[in-house]
Amino acid sequence: MASNHKSSTPRPISRGGIGLPGRPPSGIRPPSGNIRVATGMPPATARPGSRGSLVGTGGVLSSQIKVADRPVTQQGLSGMKTGMKGPQRQILDKSYYLGLLRSKISELTTEINKLQKEIEMYNQENSVYLSYEKRAETLAVEIKEFQGQLADYNMLVDKLNTSTEMEEVMNDYNMLKAQNDRETQSMDVIFTERQAKEKQIRGVEEEVEQEKQAADGIIKNMSPEKQIKYIDMKTTNEKLLQELDTLQQQLDSLNIKKESLETEIAHSQVKQEAVLLHEKLYELESHRDQMIAEDKSVGSPMEERERLLKQVKEDNQEIASMERQLTDIKEKINQFSEEIRQLDMDLEEHQGCATLLL
Repeated sequence: MASNHKSSTPRPISRGGIGLPGRPPSGIRPPSGNIRVATGMPPATARPGSRGSLVGTGGVLSSQIKVADRPVTQQGLSGMKTGMKGPQRQILDKSYYLGLLRSKISELTTEINKLQKEIEMYNQENSVYLSYEKRAETLAVEIKEFQGQLADYNMLVDKLNTSTEMEEVMNDYNMLKAQNDRETQSMDVIFTERQAKEKQIRGVEEEVEQEKQAADGIIKNMSPEKQIKYIDMKTTNEKLLQELDTLQQQLDSLNIKKESLETEIAHSQVKQEAVLLHEKLYELESHRDQMIAEDKSVGSPMEERERLLKQVKEDNQEIASMERQLTDIKEKINQFSEEIRQLDMDLEEHQGCATLLL
């Protein structure tokens, strides 16, 4: 911290002022017997010299200073009072920053402790809430049980108030017990079936996983070309499946639309007649297209004559080949008939020999 009073020790003047001892400052001539004032200028308005230079004689400053502005104190001459106001100058040394850091650390520590206390409080509240929730679940189960017992007691009171016989009450009890036993057995059967189905599902999933691993092994053992081909085919298959799904959705929407249109047609006689007319028009257009195609296929008379001659030649050749095949077949039939007749004769001879031997 800077003090408000200057020390009595003389301070050397910086550049342009009074400097080293024994050396006259620049811009100041040594004193002589005759004091010379600047030419053509009054003493009060003389121009000061260069930076920090002194003019005049005897080391007096160019500006006029009153003695009252520099009062004498016990420590010496005090500094001139300036017109500036505000906080005084502080030295921001290491101790200042350490103090500031300690204050910030204490603030952070206080905030951390506050947050930890809040966290502990929230954890306690959460644990209490969980315990209350478990207790509420337990109490809800007990309430349900008590509600069932209360319903039973109310029914019993109603029976007593209506003067119902004890035998009738026992019959109702036995009937309800039998019904409960049947439902319990059916639940046991359903539970057993569910366990069997779950076991079967797990077995199928294991088989699927094994098949998948086997397929992965086969793919890894493939050559790079086959792997690339397999990947391409798999990608194509996925695209086709997506297209199939899209087309199936479109087909379903069209079927729904068709059903709605059929329903509308069934309730409208005019629409039914329009459908019949459209079907008849479609048949007539198909017949027309067929006739146009036949007309276009028919050529000139010469072309028709050549086509017919060619067809006759082909038919004759086919007939000749069929006749040759028929002749061959007849010859084979005659040959087989002769062999059969010879076999019959041999058989008769053998039978005659066997009769003679007997």
